[in-house]
Amino acid sequence: MSDLLTLSAPQEGVVTLTLNRPERQNALSIALRDAVSDALSVLAVDEAVKVVVLTGAGNVFSAGFELSEFADDDPAHQQRLWASSDRFHHTCLRFPLPLVAAVNGPAVAGGFDLAVLCDLRLAAANAWFSHPEREQFSVVYSPLHELVGGSVARDLVLTGRRVEADEALRLHLVSRVLPPGQLLDVAGETAREIALAPRAVLLATKAKMIARAGIDQATPTLDL
Repeated sequence: MSDLLTLSAPQEGVVTLTLNRPERQNALSIALRDAVSDALSVLAVDEAVKVVVLTGAGNVFSAGFELSEFADDDPAHQQRLWASSDRFHHTCLRFPLPLVAAVNGPAVAGGFDLAVLCDLRLAAANAWFSHPEREQFSVVYSPLHELVGGSVARDLVLTGRRVEADEALRLHLVSRVLPPGQLLDVAGETAREIALAPRAVLLATKAKMIARAGIDQATPTLDL
């Protein structure tokens, strides 16, 4: 496992993945995105795993993509950059088991997307969400629209405004808001409750969720 990502051993069917770049606010560099994609690909076929909890080290969930990597206009680098992005979004959104985000702090731009790509989101009271990247790039839209509806999703992606944890709860963007010190414990409890179901049932249920979202499993890239 990359030192950019920590991975717990399965306990009662639950594994915790932690983005481990706190010095960079867990910015999603190519290397970190690839580490997440690699880890989820392995966990997807591990019979000991039923649920994955995803969180960030330190006090930020993720500040989004590593913007410094966009400055290199070398064609080979740009190809790697966008291939990594496609694979990352594809792997998270189509992960065949429940994925629970424990949003331990700000979830910004691609970090907001990552939380939305999970099936459930629990947030610390100090968490907030925003899409400032809309000033430079198009925003991942479809998964957010599915969660909060078109009116709210359009507001958030077009304005990029900051949504605090309490508003995120009202908008049904998150299912619970918790004191920071309780977040991981409650996320673990939630994951263990989900993991009471047989793995085969969870796989079937998640397949229905993916199908209902209109996600084509055969398509290598996603127009989100």
